[in-house]
Amino acid sequence: MTDVSTHQAEDDIRNESILIYVNGAIVPKAQATVSVYDSGFMLGDGVWEGIRLYNGKWTFLEDHIDRLFEAAKAIDLDIALTREQVTQAIFDTQTANGFVTDAHARLMVTRGVKTRPFQHPKLSQRGPTMVIIMEHSRQKLPRPIRLATVPHMRGLPMTQDPKLNSHSKLNCILACIAAEKAGADEALMLDVHGFVNTTNACNFFIVRRGEVWTSTGDYCMNGITRGKVIDLCRANAIPVFERNFSLVDTYSADEAFLTGTFGAQTPVSSIDGRQIGTGELGPVTQRIRALYKDLVGA
Repeated sequence: MTDVSTHQAEDDIRNESILIYVNGAIVPKAQATVSVYDSGFMLGDGVWEGIRLYNGKWTFLEDHIDRLFEAAKAIDLDIALTREQVTQAIFDTQTANGFVTDAHARLMVTRGVKTRPFQHPKLSQRGPTMVIIMEHSRQKLPRPIRLATVPHMRGLPMTQDPKLNSHSKLNCILACIAAEKAGADEALMLDVHGFVNTTNACNFFIVRRGEVWTSTGDYCMNGITRGKVIDLCRANAIPVFERNFSLVDTYSADEAFLTGTFGAQTPVSSIDGRQIGTGELGPVTQRIRALYKDLVGA
């Protein structure tokens, strides 16, 4: 079967000649480099946001900027720019590349360049480092996603808060590897109590008897698309619940889908080898997708 990922995009030769923002300069891809002493490279010490461009508009841009600054404050990282300056950097990179629609930006901020290759944040004395990678990007999904439950969990806030969009993604990468070893596309991760939580890259929803369920949100990324889907359900008389539920509830669901900035709403065909509903995009997911497209003006 064809390999699929929630971030699978169409090949686009134009991405070989993109311009990338690095600390105030917009440079060709081959020249977009950071130091091997950068704290993000060395220790995963940084935060990031992924943002989509639809028809000339960056979707929910203010929400993404707010989340970036909240995460930076949480890890005591001074971005050294105002919200307006960060937003302008995105617009400048867009203009330099001539993007109009179907683009994806990954905005990354690290604590900067260290004086020595060790952990202490005070060694990051030149920084922060800010990079914006902006690419032509349209989702290419030949079939719904297959999930496999893995032993890796989204952990407790006092270890590494799962709400942080941090550069330290090894836990999720290991979960993704485990899922692929099990013959799936992405990992379904449980929380510390054994309830269904999220995938390694996206937020997770099921549909049961016309009701939409997602996790409590205590142990998952505070997804912007996740929040918009919950709001859309509430505004359009679709019953939606943030609650604990188990794999037993999940296997017998009528539909399942993932949410994320890149893929919006991605249907799930099977979990742990069990077909979910018809194995195709279900009617409730389809309705939510249409409402979401109206919301973003896509």
